[in-house]
Order: sequence, then C-alpha cells, then structure tokens
Amino acid sequence: MLWPDLHHSLAYGIRKLLASQLPDHYTAQIEVAVAIDEEPEREFGIMYPDVEVVRQNKTGEPPAEYITPASLNVRETIPVELRLSSVKIRNRQQQQLITSIEILSPVNKRGKGAEEYRLKRQKLKKQGVHLLEIDLLRRGQRAVRSPKLPACDYLISLHRANCNDTALWTLQLKGQLPTVPVPLRPPDKDIALPLGSILHEIYDEARYDKSIDYTEIPPPPGLSPAGEQLLKSIRNSAV
Repeated sequence: MLWPDLHHSLAYGIRKLLASQLPDHYTAQIEVAVAIDEEPEREFGIMYPDVEVVRQNKTGEPPAEYITPASLNVRETIPVELRLSSVKIRNRQQQQLITSIEILSPVNKRGKGAEEYRLKRQKLKKQGVHLLEIDLLRRGQRAVRSPKLPACDYLISLHRANCNDTALWTLQLKGQLPTVPVPLRPPDKDIALPLGSILHEIYDEARYDKSIDYTEIPPPPGLSPAGEQLLKSIRNSAV
C-alpha cells in the first residue's frame, strides 16, 4: 500500500524542486487525473489493502431438506477509482502546456489502462509537448517500445517536442536514479532534475525503511539473478 503514497510524494517533490528553479514566466503544477482500475486484485497488498477473495465452504450438518452446498464462496472485486498525479509546466501568461512529467502507476501498464495511457501520450506528442516519463515499476508493459530497448528494472524516458527520438535511461535494481533534463521552451535552458536526491528525501521523510522488509518477503514480481544476489546481500547485512 506504499505505492500511492510514493507516487503522490514524488510528484510533489518534483514540483517543489522545479518551482524553485523555473524562470518567472513558467508555472509548475500538480495535476490529478482519475483512472479506474478494473483489475484491482492484481495489486492487493501493494496498492490496496490485502483482502480475502476466495474461501472454502465448510461442510456442516445438512438441513432437513437437503440442498447441495456451493463449492466456493467468491468475493467479486469491484473496480477501484484511482487518483494519479503528474506535474505540468505551463507558460504563465498563456497557460500553454510546455512539459508533462508522468509518473507511471501499475494501472498505466496493463489492460485497458495501458491503452488509455498510450492514447494520452500520443495526444501530448501531437500537441508539441515535452514528455518526461518516470517508470519505477518492474512489471507491466513499458510505455516505450523498441527492439533496441534492453531488459531493465526501471526506465526513464524523455521525448522532446517535435522530435522523432526518445532519450532513455535504463536502470537496474541496484543502480542509482539519474539526474535528467526537464526541457522548456527555447531559448530557455533545461532544468536538471535529480531523481535520486528527491527519492532519498521522500524515503527518509516517510520512513519507508520501517514499513518495508524484503529480508522476510521478497518483492513482487520475482527478481532476476542479479536482484536475488542483491537481496541476499541485504539479508546477510541485516543479520
């Protein structure tokens, strides 16, 4: 259940840093969009409270008029409404959208949610908006698809307005988050966004180390051999 807190905190941390560095003719604002997760059972214990979804019927004394008992009682999951935060940089005078910073959530990377996000990013590109995407999730479909994209745990991508190329930062589990550029409208220079520093500040402030213990339960999904080795070293250091 820590992901929603991290998602919103990261958006706030990015907006806070940008607001201190943007030229006066720009604004940085957090925009909250509503998404419907039609498959919330995939994220129980990660984004939503863990719940019992299936339980076995207990056999008992049959009633006087015998009725065959059901084999299972299944609790049907109900779609969940999510609030997803992104950071928008706009021209202050015209309120024209210049740069969109998207922090991907699990719902953006599977099923109907992935298709809706694909259409959103296409729309932003057609509007001539810079698009910076931060994907800190190891599972699900990547928004960027290319045969040149290597296997990686995390992915940061930057598509500059009116450009055919997309810059990629591919990251492994034990790697450090990069400092990436946030483009503005020429002739204004890019702003450096130190994702690692922002995330460390959030981690310390929220005290996630008190809530996460991968020495007991491994993180979903399963880890690569390199990830398993890293987890093993963490467990050994915790002993």
